[in-house]
Amino acid sequence: MNDNTKIDFIYLSEQDMIKAGVTDMPRCVDTMEEMFSLLYQGDYRMAGPNSDSHGALITFPDTSPFPSMPKPTADRRLMAMPAYLGGDFQTCGVKWYGSNIANREKGLPRSILMMILNDIDTGAPLAFMSANLLSAYRTGAIPGVGARHLARKDAKVIGLLGPGVMGKTTVSAFMAACPDIDTIKIKGRGQKSLNDFISWLKLTFPQITNIQVVDTIEEVVRNSDIITYCNSGAVGDPLTYPIVKREWVKPGAFLAMPASCRLDEGMEQKDIRKVLDNTRLYEAWYEEVPKPAHKYIPLIGVRCMDMIAEGKITLDELEDLGKIVAGDAPARRNNEEIIILSVGGMPVEDVAWATVVYRNAIAQGIGTQLNLWETPVLR
Repeated sequence: MNDNTKIDFIYLSEQDMIKAGVTDMPRCVDTMEEMFSLLYQGDYRMAGPNSDSHGALITFPDTSPFPSMPKPTADRRLMAMPAYLGGDFQTCGVKWYGSNIANREKGLPRSILMMILNDIDTGAPLAFMSANLLSAYRTGAIPGVGARHLARKDAKVIGLLGPGVMGKTTVSAFMAACPDIDTIKIKGRGQKSLNDFISWLKLTFPQITNIQVVDTIEEVVRNSDIITYCNSGAVGDPLTYPIVKREWVKPGAFLAMPASCRLDEGMEQKDIRKVLDNTRLYEAWYEEVPKPAHKYIPLIGVRCMDMIAEGKITLDELEDLGKIVAGDAPARRNNEEIIILSVGGMPVEDVAWATVVYRNAIAQGIGTQLNLWETPVLR
């Protein structure tokens, strides 16, 4: 019997995470590409009966006899997102997700996130880490992986709806994947977020010399090589989700959608390539919510599940990004095809990037070491 029962782990604050490389977007895109290969091979597990669930969400009723119970306001989320990832990662963990759009009135981010990374053998904690940047960068990196394989190699123009945190990290990933980009068109809600984004852009990517603030979603989309909607807003009525119309989209465009979006009839046609970050994720979501599911989960991949139920498309018309990354399905086939990628977000992404950042922190002596116990009282 091993008498060494001492367990220590490290705490990583947001500043510690930065020192350990959490904002290294090119490395994050590479890490997410590696994660997609493992996803395609099946060397991972997430929650739920098909091991592909996004997570376990606490929901709140519209009315409650308990006056102190939270109301289901926009972006009210309390969620646990667990996963295991194999390959060279061999770790598991859970991201705890707290979110409320009203946080902005308090000067706080909409979401406040924490990550626990665990040893896969004993289950002992390895790290307890601030996860806002972790989550933001892994989310942004997925459209970057998509752009690496599915955008035109000569892409120069980004169209962005929503210049917030997700907008910044998604643009960072596009820049890592498509170095010729020199133009961006932005639509935002308020002047402050636009000003913040433009200041960040000029500082971070001076090679983007043409910055245009536009007033309509149509202007975001028209003549853009890469298009992304990174907006936030209320869920429930798909007619309120920002639309993509076929007539706006230029031949050869790549659209990466990590937020709410709806397609017009032209964009739902069979000649538009529809790529999902993980088809089984959307199948799991579809089992969990009432129908039509797009009313409750505003992502394009969920709309695709509704379209299958409506007989508009078949499952084999949907493509998995992991299969494309692995080389078992074609990347962009020509300069004319229009490709849309649905980005749902998965806890395996958090585990992958958390593992890389944790290993950096250990190698560089970053973080605060905490002791769980020398010897457990109960065993």
